[in-house]
Amino acid sequence: MKAQRLNWQVLFRARVQSKVDVRHTQLEQNLNKTHQISHRMISVLTNFDSRLVKLEKSILPLYAATQKLNHRSHNIDRALFKIDEVASSHEGIAEEEGLILRGPQAGQLEMYIDTLARLNAAIAFKSSDEDAREKARLLETGAKKLTQLYTKLVAEGSSGSPPIAGLDFTPATFPPALLASLKPLVAVLRGLPLPSTHPSHPAGQLILYTLKEAQRGYADMRGSWNRKSLEMHAKRVVDRADTLDGVIAGKEFGTWVGNLLRIAETEYSLLTDLAPLTTPSLLASTYDTLLNPLLTLFTDTLSSLTAIIKRSLHKYTFHALAAYSALSPSQSRWETIMTWRGEGRRDTNELRDGLNSVRSVCLRTFPEFLADLKLAATGPGKGGELGVSLADFTVSTVQYLDRIPEVQEAVGAALLALGDGNWKMGEGKQIGKAQKTSTIEMTEKVVLQHYTFDIVNTTVNSLTALSQTQRRGAFGSIFLLNNISYFYSRLVLKPTHPGLTELVTKPTADALTSAFRTAKAGYFDANFSPLMQALSEDREKEKIGSNAWKAATKEKFTRFFDLLEEIGDRHRIAKVLEEEEDGRKAIAEEAVKLVVPSLQRFIQKQRDKEFSKSEPLFFFLRLWGFADIPFAL
Repeated sequence: MKAQRLNWQVLFRARVQSKVDVRHTQLEQNLNKTHQISHRMISVLTNFDSRLVKLEKSILPLYAATQKLNHRSHNIDRALFKIDEVASSHEGIAEEEGLILRGPQAGQLEMYIDTLARLNAAIAFKSSDEDAREKARLLETGAKKLTQLYTKLVAEGSSGSPPIAGLDFTPATFPPALLASLKPLVAVLRGLPLPSTHPSHPAGQLILYTLKEAQRGYADMRGSWNRKSLEMHAKRVVDRADTLDGVIAGKEFGTWVGNLLRIAETEYSLLTDLAPLTTPSLLASTYDTLLNPLLTLFTDTLSSLTAIIKRSLHKYTFHALAAYSALSPSQSRWETIMTWRGEGRRDTNELRDGLNSVRSVCLRTFPEFLADLKLAATGPGKGGELGVSLADFTVSTVQYLDRIPEVQEAVGAALLALGDGNWKMGEGKQIGKAQKTSTIEMTEKVVLQHYTFDIVNTTVNSLTALSQTQRRGAFGSIFLLNNISYFYSRLVLKPTHPGLTELVTKPTADALTSAFRTAKAGYFDANFSPLMQALSEDREKEKIGSNAWKAATKEKFTRFFDLLEEIGDRHRIAKVLEEEEDGRKAIAEEAVKLVVPSLQRFIQKQRDKEFSKSEPLFFFLRLWGFADIPFAL
């Protein structure tokens, strides 16, 4: 079995070897064939390559010519495309130019604004295009058209009839409908390209100039309109100054100034809303232009009022004081408004200059008023009959003091600026005060009290001097009593203004009380002393006989009745305290208490000497003998 297996193995190997040999032979044959084929292919390809080289050399000039033709064709296509694009652009510009040149039409403002926005965008993103300059020109024209519309709307809001002149007038506000139309327009104008925001924009500088002109026009129109609205009232204030009470006239002027300030504040707020250019410097410059007409009107009005006051300083004293009092509280508001005018104009302050002018006039009034009081002592009546009625300067002085509390702050401030006692024009400081001025704090109230004291003393001295110029002392005493009593009652007893009680200090009241007592004593001495002397006893005549005594007594009675009749006639002509019923009754009672007891003592003595037989005479004396004098006084 083992041998058989070996035979089979040998046989198998022989068969495999024979197959391998066959395959090897086949492979060699195939390889030879492949080599032959490859050789032939290489020959063919070499031949083809040679032909291709020849072909390439043949067609190369044609290829080069074809490339040039293709490049030219491409350039022609690009040129045609550009020509079509430019033509289309020119058609669009022509259409936009027509729209822009017509300006914004009613209901087409949004379309107009959109057109300008497209032009601006085209310039911004295609600044190198050839039509950039044309678009910039159109944008500039559109900006001008918008500013023209802006100016037209502002003019409509700044025209028409001005507000009615009067203290209660309300400044005309900008019409709400126009304001609603202006605000979107202002927003567009503020969005236009300017050198500050678009430095390289070709239309920026021209648009800036256009907006500046529009803003200047706004300031001119609003300033003129506001001046027109206040001008009639200013003229009314000046015209009425001649006829109105001084304090009322001054307050009316202060009301007018308040209206001016209110307009100025309102206009600044409106300007910040409607100004196309809102940089601080341009806003301040515009506001300054707007304010100029108002400030000029204020200066002219104040100058006219001051001229009226200076024309008769004594007559218009309270016009000046009330004007100063009305202007002083407005300083803080005025200062705030002045800060809106810009750095260059903040030092210019028309109100401050006006206040200084009015204050200088006020400072003149105080010494001149005292000078007029002193001059009154040498006025009409010197060397002649003065009369017994109230002197004009007495009434005017009481009225003057009566009005001071209404403008007390202004008077106090002016007197404090003038200096205590300087109103006496070099006569030195005041005397007779409860305290020395050097030991108390000098305030407006204190200096006003000192001034009141000097007015009272000067008035009393002038009245006393005038009463002494009367050729008949009795009339002079009545004149002095009437005037001093009027002065005393209205300043001390029954002040007509509650504020006078603070001005009339104890030294002032004591001086007036003393003057009143002196005047009353002088009145009794001048009018009733001769009557009392007629009843005086004559010691030497008491030793004469009864007949001579009776004759002397009758002579005294005759003299007494003559004097009594003269006093009655005098008092019927020269009324004592005619407008003061209580004071007149008090004087009459004092006269009765002075004369009647002396008369009763004299009659009593004559009755003891049987002089009482003439009962009708005593009955007559009881009926008329001073009982009627109070009614005659």
